Amino acid sequence: MKVPFIDLKRAHDPIRGEILEAFARTLDHGEFCLGTEVSNFETGFAAVQGLSCVVGVGSGTEALHLIACALELGPEDEVIVPAFTFIASAWLPEYVGAKLVFADIDPETYTIDPKSIESNATEKTKAIVATHLFGLPADMDSIQRIADQLGAKVVEDAAQAHMAKYKGRPVGEIGDAGAFSFYPTKNLGGLGEGGCVSSKNSALLEKVAILRAHGSKERYLNHFVGYNNRMEGLQAAALNVKLPYLEAKIERRREIADKYAQGIILQNAVLPHEPNWGRSVFHMYTLQHPDRDRLKTYLAEKGIGTDIVYPYPLHLQPCFADRGYGVGSFPESEKLAKHCLSLPIVPELTDAEVDYVIESINAFS
Repeated sequence: MKVPFIDLKRAHDPIRGEILEAFARTLDHGEFCLGTEVSNFETGFAAVQGLSCVVGVGSGTEALHLIACALELGPEDEVIVPAFTFIASAWLPEYVGAKLVFADIDPETYTIDPKSIESNATEKTKAIVATHLFGLPADMDSIQRIADQLGAKVVEDAAQAHMAKYKGRPVGEIGDAGAFSFYPTKNLGGLGEGGCVSSKNSALLEKVAILRAHGSKERYLNHFVGYNNRMEGLQAAALNVKLPYLEAKIERRREIADKYAQGIILQNAVLPHEPNWGRSVFHMYTLQHPDRDRLKTYLAEKGIGTDIVYPYPLHLQPCFADRGYGVGSFPESEKLAKHCLSLPIVPELTDAEVDYVIESINAFS
């Protein structure tokens, strides 16, 4: 049996006709940058996510960039970012010339450790990026308490956390602003790039909406130095088709995660931990094992696709080699990078495929 880590064709085949109809509708009305499809998606996603409002942009990375601009972060400011996350989280301070400061992760949740935030904060700390990694919310109350003491803003990197909840609250408006991604492999993914910014601060969202369109609110009248970061109509059209299916697909991911949690009995394996304050949407199901590389090879021989997400902590990336960090700076992030392995958890998996993954893992020796 072959079990793919991800299969986008398999994911889209059941809704192919709906997507083609949505594309035809977009071709008919001709609104390819912003427009009706984007407005409808902004309204629909905000409702499904439980947010007051969102602004559609070109990608999750661009969402982080525009948040940094809207918060007016700059060279005199420091921004704390987890050392284990997708690198886009670190671009937030980099794109605006602020100082990037790393913090370690909590070994149980894989999200940023509030104690490490406190250890690395200074009077120059003006923002904290809380990445809801693999679909699990970070410990937002602890992070917000530290931010309030520092007078800093909290940015939620919710790129992997559509419909995730922290103590019953939807992610995206718990902090000062949130960034979502609709990259094709995300739990809600388009057919290309896409993202949005969320916030309970309407003035911040208005500024993001202006910044995404060359700094213009009225046509040819530019209020700020802006960017070309608008969401495309065709991407929004595809997302509008997929949005009604999101809740059921996330529930399927949680079912698969529960099967893994109940069924995997591999010695020395550390399975994902879901604290009682967080509802994960399992964008990834990432376990740890000291013999990770051999386990990955073994599963590939069994026809099971896996991925190492992520093989390098950010502080050891070559692009940050001049920042004063080295091996041992953030031991939990380094340990996770050495031991992590993500299993297939896409909602299209059959029970038979999930059972085969479990049986294969348990037979590893």
